[in-house]
Amino acid sequence: MSPPASHRRRSRLLRWPLVFVAILAFHSLAVYLFTRGFLLTRTELDLHSSRDDHPPQGDVSAACTSWPPPAVDRLVIVVLDALRFDFVAPSTFFPEKHPWMDKLQVLQKLAANEKTSARIFKALADPPTTSLQRLKALTTGGLPTFIDVGNSFGAPAIVEDNIMHQLVKNGKRVVMMGDDTWIQLYPEHFNKSFPYPSFNVKDLDTVDNGVIEHLLPSLHNNDWDVLIAHFLGVDHAGHIFGVDSTPMIQKLEQYNKILEGVIDTLRSLSKPGGTHENTLLLVMGDHGQTLNGDHGGGTAEEVETSLFAWSPKTPPDAVLSVLDHSSCNVDQHGEEVCISTMHQLDFAATISALLGIPFPFGSIGRVNPELYALSTGTWVNQTMGTDACTSQNDLEAWMRRYAEVLCVNCWQVKRYIDQYSATSVIGFPSEDLQHITNLYSRAQANWSASLRFTCSSETGSQDKLEEGKRSVLPQQIDAYTDFLKTFAKLARSAWTEFDLWSMGIGLLLMILSVIIQAYTLVKLNTICQPSDQKSASSSIIGKLVFAFALVAIRAASFLSNSYILAEGRVANFLLATSCITSMWHSMVKGKFSIENFVFLFLNIFTRFGIDIGMSKQSPAPAITKDHSVNAICKIFGVSSCNILLEIFPSISLAFVAYIILKFLSHAICQRFLKYFVSCGTMVSYVSIAFHWASETTLFSHAGIVQGFGRSLAPRFVYAIGGLSLAISALYRIFSPSDHLKMNKRITILAAVMICSWSPTILVLLGKQGPFVALICMTGAWCIIKLQQKCRRDSGLSVADPVSVIQWSFLAVCLFYLTGHWCTFDGLRYGAAFIGFDHFHIIRQGLLLSIDTFGVSHILPILSLPFIAMVSYNSTSKDDRLKNVILNNITQVFLMYGLVIAITATMTIICVTIQRRHLMVWGLFAPKYVFDVIGLLLTDLLICLASFYYS
Repeated sequence: MSPPASHRRRSRLLRWPLVFVAILAFHSLAVYLFTRGFLLTRTELDLHSSRDDHPPQGDVSAACTSWPPPAVDRLVIVVLDALRFDFVAPSTFFPEKHPWMDKLQVLQKLAANEKTSARIFKALADPPTTSLQRLKALTTGGLPTFIDVGNSFGAPAIVEDNIMHQLVKNGKRVVMMGDDTWIQLYPEHFNKSFPYPSFNVKDLDTVDNGVIEHLLPSLHNNDWDVLIAHFLGVDHAGHIFGVDSTPMIQKLEQYNKILEGVIDTLRSLSKPGGTHENTLLLVMGDHGQTLNGDHGGGTAEEVETSLFAWSPKTPPDAVLSVLDHSSCNVDQHGEEVCISTMHQLDFAATISALLGIPFPFGSIGRVNPELYALSTGTWVNQTMGTDACTSQNDLEAWMRRYAEVLCVNCWQVKRYIDQYSATSVIGFPSEDLQHITNLYSRAQANWSASLRFTCSSETGSQDKLEEGKRSVLPQQIDAYTDFLKTFAKLARSAWTEFDLWSMGIGLLLMILSVIIQAYTLVKLNTICQPSDQKSASSSIIGKLVFAFALVAIRAASFLSNSYILAEGRVANFLLATSCITSMWHSMVKGKFSIENFVFLFLNIFTRFGIDIGMSKQSPAPAITKDHSVNAICKIFGVSSCNILLEIFPSISLAFVAYIILKFLSHAICQRFLKYFVSCGTMVSYVSIAFHWASETTLFSHAGIVQGFGRSLAPRFVYAIGGLSLAISALYRIFSPSDHLKMNKRITILAAVMICSWSPTILVLLGKQGPFVALICMTGAWCIIKLQQKCRRDSGLSVADPVSVIQWSFLAVCLFYLTGHWCTFDGLRYGAAFIGFDHFHIIRQGLLLSIDTFGVSHILPILSLPFIAMVSYNSTSKDDRLKNVILNNITQVFLMYGLVIAITATMTIICVTIQRRHLMVWGLFAPKYVFDVIGLLLTDLLICLASFYYS
C-alpha cells in the first residue's frame, strides 16, 4: 500500500532543505581547504635575539662582532593614528592646497629652521593598513600578514621577537599611554601604562584627553627610557566625518598645540646634564587614510604616512651630507623644507640601533641612515670594534660607524634567512636564495679590506688616500644596502607560503559543487515541467543560455584587477543589458511593457548612484556635500540646500513607510499578525526619524529629541526587529496552514520577514537608506511584474532564470550603491556604533555584518519567494498549487545559490592565478574574503529560508 499523498509531500518538503544544508557543508569544506592554503601566515620563528649573540669571528671583522652601542638615552614616540602624509608635509609639496594641510605648523617650522636636527619623512607602510598589522610590523620589523586582519577587533599578544621584548629584556623602562591595543599586544612589557578603549569611533576625545593628562607630566619624570603616546582622534574623526571636515581640522590644530608643549618641554630640559640632553622625539603615523577616513587597503593614501624626527641636541653640520636633498621645496613662509622617504619596515632595526638593543630576530629592515644620523650620539667618534681609526673627520667617523651597524644588521638578517629556510616548509626559491647569499658574501668579503684602507697609515699620496676614504666606505655601505633591499623585495614578493595542494582540493570541490548544483537544477526543472508543457519548454533554453552568458561575463571580469575595482559598474551594465534585451524582445512581440521602461530608467539612476558610492569621497552613512543631491544646492542656495538635506530623507522615509504599510494591509489577513507587524513597523520608522533628527542642527536644542534619538531610538528599532523575527518564527511553526492557499501563506511569511529586517538595515544605512529602499522596491516590483507577464505568455510553470539573474545583479548594485567595497577600508565602521557608544565585539560585529550584507544578501534572499509566486484561478486544485509554488521556490533558491557559487568559484580561480600579483593582498585577497563570506552567508540564508517557507 503506497503512503498517502500528504506524507509524500512532507517528505519532499523536508528533502530539499536538507539538500541546501548539504550544499552549505560542501561549500564550507571547500572554502576551509582553499583558505587554509591561500591565507597562510608566514612561519613565525619562536626565536629571540640575545645580547650574547654575535657574528662568528671567521665571517666578519672584529669591528662587527657586537650589537651597536646606544646613540640615544631616551626616546619619545608620539603616534598620531591614521596620520596622512599631507597632514605633516607643507602644502607646497602638493598640486592643490586643501583645508586640512599646514595645520601641524610646529613640525614644519622645525624642519625648516633646524635642518640638521629635524626632518620630515614620508613613511611607507606595507598593506594591509589596519592598526594591528602596522603596530605588529613596526615593532617586529617584519612584513604584515593578510590573515591577521580579522584580529584587528581583538588583538592577540605578540609572541614573535620584537623591540618591546628587547627593551624589557635589556633593562629599558617603557611607559605607554593612549590606544589600549598596545596593552593587548604587549600585556607585560610596560613599567607604567594608561590605556584607553580604542574602538568607539564616535568618541574623538576620551583617548586623546587621557594622553594629554599624562604626557607632559611624564616628560619631567626620570622613571622611563621609552615613552609611547598613541593618539586616536584623527583616526576616529576620519571614520565618522572624513578628512575634509571641521572635526578633523580641529583635531589637527589641537595636536599642533600639544606638540608645541612637548617640544618646549624637551628643549627646556635638554641642557647639559638635563633630563633630555640626549633624547630623540619621533612623531609618526601607523598608516594613512583615504579622504573618507578609511584604511586597510593598499592605495597611496593609505600606505603613505609621516614620520617626524627631532633631536634637541644639534648634530654637527656634516649631517647635511647624509640627509637627502632631492625632494626640497619652499613652504608657505618661503623657507626651504626637505623631505626624505623611508619604509616602516626599517623602523624596528633603526630604533634598535639607536637604543643599543639587539635587533628582533625576525626583523628584515635596514637601519635608515638619515634617521640614524639625526641622533647626536651617532656622531661621537666611537666605533664598535677595537681597531678604531685615529684620524677621521666627523663624516668619515660617522660613515664608519654606520657601516659597522649595517654589518651587524646584515648578519642578523642573514641569520634569519638561514633559520627560516631551514625551518619553513617551503622557504624561498633556491635561485633567489643563492643570489641573496652571494650578495652577502661579497659585502662581507670587502669589509676587512675596507677597514684596512680607511685606517691605513702607510706612506703614499695624501690626496689619493683621502679620495680612497671617500669612496670605499660609501661602496661598502651600498653593498650592505643592496643586500638588505634585495631581500626585502624578495620577502614582499614571495613571503606567503601557498599550500597548493589545499588550494587545489578546495578549488576542485568548488567546481564539483557547481556541477552538482547545475545538474540538480536541470533535473528539478525536468521533473517540475508538466507533460502538457513540454512543447513550450523550448523557450526556456534561450533564457538559460542568455542568463548563463551574463553570469559568465561577470565572473570572467574578476580576472582583471581593473574590472574588480569597477565591479559595481559591471553588474549595473549587465543588469541594463538584460533589461534592454527584455524590452527588445517584448517590442518584437508587440507587447511593450511599462515595467521595462521603468526598470531601464532605474538602472540609469542606479549607475550614477554607484559612481558616487564607489568614489570613496563622501563619508558614510549620511548624505553629504559630495552626494548627487549637491546639484540642488547650486539652484536653491546653501542654506536652503542644508535644510533640504536635513528634511528630505525623513520625507522619503515616510513615503517608504507608507508603501510598506500599504503592502502589509493587502498581504496579511490575520488580524493579530497584521496589527502587530504594522504597529511595529510604524514605531520603527518613527524611531528612525527621531534618530536622524537628533543628528541634525535643526533639533540641536531639543533635549528630548537628542536624548531619545541618539541611543534609545536605534535600540528600539533593533528590539522590534528581533521581536518580529521571533513572532514570524512562532507563526510559521504553530499557525494552521490548511485554510490558506500556499501563495497567500508564502506572501504572509515573506512580508513579515522583510518587515522584521528592513528597519534595522535602514537605520544602519543612514540617511541614504530611504533612497536605497525606493530603488530596491522599484527594481523588485519591475522584476516581479515582468516575471509574471513572461510566465503568462509562455505558459511555463518553472522559474525564469533571467529574473533570478536580474535579482542577483540588483543586489550587487545595491551593495556598491550604499558605499560598500570589497576591501576592508570599504567597511563602514561607524554603522556598528549606531545606538551604542561602547565597543562589544559580538554586538558591534553583528551590526557591522548587517550593514555590510543587509541590502546585498539578507533582503534579496529572504524576498526571493516573491518571484516564485504563481497565480492560479480559483478552480485550480490546492495540492497542485502547493506543489508548483514550492517547486518554484526551490528552483529559485537553487538558481540564486548557483549564481553566487559560480561567482565565488571564479573568484577562487582568479586569486589562484594572481597569487603572485602585486595587488594580491591589497585587492584580490579582500575580494576573495568578501565573496566566500557572501557565498557561505547565501547558503546559510537559503537553508533557513527553505525551512521557513516550506
